[in-house]
Amino acid sequence: MFNTIRTREAPSSLSRRQKYNSKDVLDELCKVFFKKCYICETKEPLDINVEHFSSHNGDLNKKFDWENLYLSCARCNNIKLQGYNNLLDCCDTNTDVLRAIKHKPPTTPYAKRLEIEPQLVDESTLATAELLNKVYNSDHTDTKMVTAVALRKEVFKQFNIFLELQCEYFDETSLEVEKENAIERMKLLIMPSSKYSAFISWCIIEDTVLYPILEPYIGLSEE
Repeated sequence: MFNTIRTREAPSSLSRRQKYNSKDVLDELCKVFFKKCYICETKEPLDINVEHFSSHNGDLNKKFDWENLYLSCARCNNIKLQGYNNLLDCCDTNTDVLRAIKHKPPTTPYAKRLEIEPQLVDESTLATAELLNKVYNSDHTDTKMVTAVALRKEVFKQFNIFLELQCEYFDETSLEVEKENAIERMKLLIMPSSKYSAFISWCIIEDTVLYPILEPYIGLSEE
């Protein structure tokens, strides 16, 4: 999961309380969340939803509350449903959701599961880690199992890009300009706008050489 800042004002259509997922709402949420699902970090998912961070349960104030509307893929929204109303809020500037939960990328494209490890023991962190484990590792239905495999493969593809850059940086035969280029590209991978940035950021966090170099850029938005 990644941090972002909801700098956009509430879209005008919400004041009419007719639809909470009008085009202007979707457009603004795409800017806030970098066109990513805020849960699984898939960028530009094929089936995108405007979802309620906290279930509205018929409460119109919560249903049309701009602060309660988030961007998710249909798969994550379906897994979350109404069972998680106490998640870590990635729009909360006082909460470092990235460091609260360790995301360990798969070492092969066909890994059986991804490791999601809460770093804190508060209720919200544990609930968020539980949801993320379901998202990346769900196998309770055949469909969820197939889509989880596909999701893990996509995470691995991004991780593999990082591995290639890491090898280039540590290669003793690399020129200084090649090493600088590798660092600049790693900076892009850990930006919240990049897909699966939490996984790559944790690779950096646990690297004793790269972390001092890239720590200032972890979770840093380009905006």
